[in-house]
Amino acid sequence: MADENSQNAAGGNQAAAGQQNKQQLQFAVQRIYVKDISFEAPNSPAVFQQPFKPKVGLDLNTSSAQVGEGLYEVVVKVTAQVSHSESGQTSFLAEIEQAGLFRISGIEGAQLEHTLGAFCPNVLFPYARECIDNLVNRGGFPPLMLAPVNFEAIFAQKKKREAEQAQQQGEQTTQ
Repeated sequence: MADENSQNAAGGNQAAAGQQNKQQLQFAVQRIYVKDISFEAPNSPAVFQQPFKPKVGLDLNTSSAQVGEGLYEVVVKVTAQVSHSESGQTSFLAEIEQAGLFRISGIEGAQLEHTLGAFCPNVLFPYARECIDNLVNRGGFPPLMLAPVNFEAIFAQKKKREAEQAQQQGEQTTQ
């Protein structure tokens, strides 16, 4: 009986330690919002008088900043510039800064950087896609259905470039 109680107590202590670790690790979406939005159709109505043969240019950027104790703002900026494939005339330019506030605690260093650079943008991008599509439709153009983006791969490429640049700078300083 005493052995059972000591085993239960030990198991209870391990469970309590596990619960404490889980309570320290916190990730929550506080708010998702549009920070900036823009739509331009500089060559309308002439652009509607020719067959629509689009050439799409897409630019994608992310940024993050700590705005409070354990509170981070992450911004995904999407710029879509569509021009006529033959004339090169701009049909439209749609731009959005989709942002989110994230409560994050118990995550530090490289893991925090990964969370802010890959995981949070993955949460925000579907909202940006929907907003761009809505803007384009309201501008009188066919839907612009952006393909999903692999922010994990983009983040990995960024870290690889940073490592290569650091290595090159290290080689230059030793010469």
